[in-house]
Amino acid sequence: MKASGKEPTVTIKDWENSAQRVRKCKDLGEALKDADLVIEACPEKLELKRKIFEQIGSLAPKEAILATNSSSIPISRIVSATERCLNIHFYWPADGTNIVDIMGSTMTTAKAIEKAQEWVRSIGCIPLMVRKEIVGFGFNRVWRAVKRECLYLWAEGYIDYRDIDRGWMVSYGMDRGPFGLMDEVGLDVTYDIEMVYYNESKDPRDLPSKALKDKVDRNELGIKKGIGFYRYPNPANRTPNFLKA
Repeated sequence: MKASGKEPTVTIKDWENSAQRVRKCKDLGEALKDADLVIEACPEKLELKRKIFEQIGSLAPKEAILATNSSSIPISRIVSATERCLNIHFYWPADGTNIVDIMGSTMTTAKAIEKAQEWVRSIGCIPLMVRKEIVGFGFNRVWRAVKRECLYLWAEGYIDYRDIDRGWMVSYGMDRGPFGLMDEVGLDVTYDIEMVYYNESKDPRDLPSKALKDKVDRNELGIKKGIGFYRYPNPANRTPNFLKA
């Protein structure tokens, strides 16, 4: 799925050609021995990320840049020795959303940040530089503010999620709304991200709703499970009459 008027950051042909060059390794040491840049992209679980970074740090070359694709957790929460470590957070490059948050800690070197920016530009993406560490980074916090309000309005019964999506799609010319996007990301991932914000603030307003937790507990996780807010592979928000309903 892609936003109206956008094309994938990388063409499907180039994507397929690149996929053929991916080398699979059963041993982490073999995979990392010649790495210049390593990006961790495991689930949004702090202890899991810390465990993986400990392994990466011991196996990767000393000059390699180590990054996390976390959607909310600052690098300094994951690893303490962060001179060459930073956040490189992608959005949806497959659908043309070619922006990438880049954020270092107070220990990350300017050289590491510069190299990260150069690499992001080299793959056709736009680096969004976050100057000081903050949970959720830059533009992702803007999206999170929208997401939190949408989830609140739905969970408290103020408005049907489909009408929120309709309003978004009509207003911004997108082919899906916030709830469709959350299905794409995964509702379990969405829940985990919201818990990162809650654990940071302890503000009850940041605690994800029981309604969202119930969907996760029922394994209604979005596209990857065939059901989330919509049913897949033919969700209602992709039908010709959705905006006319």
